[in-house]
Amino acid sequence: MARIKTDICVIGAGSGGLSVAAGAVQMGARVVLIEAGEMGGDCLNVGCVPSKALIAAAKAAEGQRKGFRGVKPVTPDIDFAAVKDHVAAVIAGIAPVDSQERFEGLGCTVIRAFARFTNPREVEAGGQQIRARRFVIATGSRPAVPPIPGLDTAPYLTNETIFALRERPGHLIVIGGGPIGVEMAQAHRRLGCEVTVLEGSRIMGKDDPELAAVLTAALQAEGVRLIEGQPVVRVSGQAGSMEVVLGDGQVITGTHLLLAVGRKVELQAMNLDAAGVAHTPKGVTVNASLRSTNRRVYAVGDAAGGLQFTHVAGWHAGLIIRQAVLGLPAKADPRAIPRVTYTEPELAQVGLTEAEARAKHGDALTVVRADFGHNDRALTEGKGQGFAKVLVVKGRPVGASIIGPQAGELIGLWALALSARLKMSAIAGMVAPYPTLGEVSKRAAGAYFSPQLFGSPWVKRLVRLVQRLIP
Repeated sequence: MARIKTDICVIGAGSGGLSVAAGAVQMGARVVLIEAGEMGGDCLNVGCVPSKALIAAAKAAEGQRKGFRGVKPVTPDIDFAAVKDHVAAVIAGIAPVDSQERFEGLGCTVIRAFARFTNPREVEAGGQQIRARRFVIATGSRPAVPPIPGLDTAPYLTNETIFALRERPGHLIVIGGGPIGVEMAQAHRRLGCEVTVLEGSRIMGKDDPELAAVLTAALQAEGVRLIEGQPVVRVSGQAGSMEVVLGDGQVITGTHLLLAVGRKVELQAMNLDAAGVAHTPKGVTVNASLRSTNRRVYAVGDAAGGLQFTHVAGWHAGLIIRQAVLGLPAKADPRAIPRVTYTEPELAQVGLTEAEARAKHGDALTVVRADFGHNDRALTEGKGQGFAKVLVVKGRPVGASIIGPQAGELIGLWALALSARLKMSAIAGMVAPYPTLGEVSKRAAGAYFSPQLFGSPWVKRLVRLVQRLIP
């Protein structure tokens, strides 16, 4: 068996692993990168990139369907297979950046095989034994399959398979009303499918109920059927003919079944026990520095058992480079990590939700908001529905929620405010170009100061005094 000695061995070529490998090798470290599946991981091949490409096509179709004042709506002529060609083309356009050839060109040794620890300092992959000073586990996650009777024999789709469909589903049944479920529900509805979403609890249950209600109303207005509060007790059927039985006895029939009930980390095949790396079904057990119980082994992204977002994996990668490459301290603080659901309207969140903030801060909490109905740019585009809600404690934001046009772009300002511990005065004093959607954040910040400036009798007395004294 061939043996390789290296500084850093990265296991997994998704967002986090590729970022670690690229940064480390360009700074002069020797890097071995191991990937058994597709380079680019879930995000590029079956996650973020294809889903947003599909959503873009669906948005174009809906734009034709709705028209605009003075612009006559038309029924879109949708070629579902051509839409999937667009999805594939977007993936192909990005793939070279994540390719084996590029990383070998940077100086990495790339091994396309499964990795398995043989002892605390070595892994075996593709018939080679790799001994490294540091290991980074960046293996991502897979779609979770719930223990619903019938799923062992009935055909179903996940994010790993739905983008390969070339024929449009007649009726897509989605089990799971979280971000993936509602994104795929709206996209397929706009592309001409009948869609039913089944959620045992509440649609978008992890988000602020006030914002989630705006989104669910928009989905229902477009014809997506939503069923909440009923567990799925059984599924059955065959390709083109599926049946789902709910806890209250309802029977939902459709042509295709999509599972969107979350993701799970799969680490069993890595033989982590041989490396002294503690782990649970949620992921590798790590400290605030992302280091495992084996001081030579780190974990990033989904494998680290925390928030499952591509941007979190990329953020983790920077922390690992700081430690394993530069020898500097770094800790992960997830309080300012934003999340976005890419429906229309978009729903974005960073920091605490209102319920979480009230539970933590009580009467010290101030809630301010600004409606898109008062934003001139939103009104010019006919998108005045939605609002921004900011949660403030002692003059500093502790959370922000936005439902409305381009919420995912707008939440970045509040992510910066939380991470840099900016005061609301910094946002209120910002000069935003007019007319832009970004003014909604400035208006929300201004709303925090409005009671003090316009509702205080002391301010009015001071102003009258100043006016008398100024010559």
